[in-house]
Amino acid sequence: MSKKNIAVIFGGQSSEHDISCLSVQTVAKAINKDKYEIIYIGITKEGHWLLADSLKNIEDGSWVHSVTSAVLSPDATKKEVILLGTDGITTRKIDVIFPVLHGMYGEDGTIQGLFEIAKIPYVGCGVLASAAGMDKVYTKIIVDNLGIHQAPYVLVRAVNVEQAEKNPTFMDREVERVETHLEYPVFIKPSKAGSSKGVSKAHNREELIEGLKLAARHDTKILVEKNIIGREIECAVLGSASDAETSGVGEILAAAEFYDFDAKYNNTESKTVISPQLPEGKVEEIRKAAKEIFTALDGYGLSRVDFFLERDTNQVIFNEINTLPGFASISMYPMLWKEMGMDIEELVEKQIQLAFKRTY
Repeated sequence: MSKKNIAVIFGGQSSEHDISCLSVQTVAKAINKDKYEIIYIGITKEGHWLLADSLKNIEDGSWVHSVTSAVLSPDATKKEVILLGTDGITTRKIDVIFPVLHGMYGEDGTIQGLFEIAKIPYVGCGVLASAAGMDKVYTKIIVDNLGIHQAPYVLVRAVNVEQAEKNPTFMDREVERVETHLEYPVFIKPSKAGSSKGVSKAHNREELIEGLKLAARHDTKILVEKNIIGREIECAVLGSASDAETSGVGEILAAAEFYDFDAKYNNTESKTVISPQLPEGKVEEIRKAAKEIFTALDGYGLSRVDFFLERDTNQVIFNEINTLPGFASISMYPMLWKEMGMDIEELVEKQIQLAFKRTY
């Protein structure tokens, strides 16, 4: 049986570029080389699409110096990648795509739209689920209709924060609106930024203003929400909106005051606990809520759904959904499935097979 060509796309223009370059190494090693010929396509931070010769080029970072551009053709009759290098223009047929991209322009529905225009099967959530899941504000709007608890929040437009440089009344108005609805401390998050980039915690008005300015550098919409004190619990989902299964749960023990980018990837004191002890019934409640949220967003392939278990009340509170969760060695998604008896090779193959089954 001839091998199928799988394009593994990594890197990207988001703040999670470096994490993608770690995740892709795990995915690539897990792909069955007897069934698939891997074509590595890296997207630089500037947005240049390049052909990476090998996994070694990704591991040492030399792929960014590739002399061969790799452009995915949007022509649905071609299903190919166009290569422009020293040998001129050549093409490679693509049977399936595994995007190992996190954050903007990779997890937000934009590149998924390109895959659908090209009518090439691809791993992961579709355009709607990716876009809604990436945007924390719109995820909250959807989850509001499910009756699942989540933190109270206020939406702030970044343009009002930026205009405050010229007219302070814009900032005063936004701050007063937040203070009317929420008590300190509050979390400030860019609505569409991933891996906690641009996230801060404010204990007073001065910190709120600084947090809004920071978040405005990352997104056009800013989510300000009530601080939830409790345990951080995550659950993995696999399948389709009509046939989804959930893993057990894992717990994040953040080394910092909250699980920001540095605490997640740079602080070795941050830990993950698989199958933590939770109060009776809470694991099933979290699994049920994760499946409901995945289904409501019309999820497909994979997602990781994050919750808080509130201190004192033990109430399960939805935090966010990640429609293309990390696959690095420290990532919760593959660890949760491993605990369920599914190793990384089987998990990756399941995702590829789901890609072939998807319909447009």
